[in-house]
Amino acid sequence: MDKKILNHFKKNDPLLHAIALKIGVLKIMTKESPENYFIKLCNEITGQQLSGASADAIFKRFKQLYPKGITPKGVLNTSHEKLRAVGMSNAKAKYLRYLAKAVVDKKLQLDKLDSLSDEEVKRQLTQVKGIGPWTAEMFLMFTLSRSNVFSHGDLGLRKGLKKIYGFKKDPSIKTVEKIIKKWSPYKTFGARILWKSLEIE
Repeated sequence: MDKKILNHFKKNDPLLHAIALKIGVLKIMTKESPENYFIKLCNEITGQQLSGASADAIFKRFKQLYPKGITPKGVLNTSHEKLRAVGMSNAKAKYLRYLAKAVVDKKLQLDKLDSLSDEEVKRQLTQVKGIGPWTAEMFLMFTLSRSNVFSHGDLGLRKGLKKIYGFKKDPSIKTVEKIIKKWSPYKTFGARILWKSLEIE
């Protein structure tokens, strides 16, 4: 991890800094190019509330439906039954088609997203049925590579907070905000440390 970011945590949250040192290298995130935004959103929708392995298996089968590449028009022209057949839930098959239609109809202009603020990106994305705050936040973190994002709705992050800060039960949003405010402008890195903390003793 960048020395400047580590020093920020050292100064503002010594507990998190100690965990960061245990974890060691965090892979540098690179911003995706706009032509990959659609496939990334499909991946996020597919992975909602699933374990990594299950999500990966379903997404792999989904990709096989499109040997020439996943496009909004391609998904829109795929029957609901065909999407269900790769292991997708009824709701997610609908959500993917809602997303594809929003892009085809230009209600969601993916190529403009990177020029918008974090809040505006979330607002644009969550207008599409099936994309909630969690999916939008994962997109901000891992596709747009935004550095100051935290997801209150993420189960792993809540587990990480309990583990590191010794909470017996889920802390309130107000309590979490008090902790993560100190991480700004590097909340995304703080979140990644929390996720990684679940892999170490």
